[in-house]
Amino acid sequence: MSHAWAAGSTRQWRRLRRAVLDRDRWICQLCHKPIDPTRRNPDPMSAQVHHVQGKAYGDDPAHLQAAHRLCNQKAGDPTRAPDPAPRPMTRW
Repeated sequence: MSHAWAAGSTRQWRRLRRAVLDRDRWICQLCHKPIDPTRRNPDPMSAQVHHVQGKAYGDDPAHLQAAHRLCNQKAGDPTRAPDPAPRPMTRW
């Protein structure tokens, strides 16, 4: 299943997202703290679903887990290289 995020989420994705959140009992699987279902994006503690193997591997529920928005952003996409270390600028 592929997502065209530019067009927004699909009904199918929203159903799957809700199923994953319910399965994980609205507990963030990254920090193990409760997720408040009343919080909405862009609240850092709002509910999201983390792709454990990265979005490139699809939306198999076995590889999805409930997460806070902040925790999901910190975890990042495991298929992408991490950001390089900052380097000091000596010339402008």
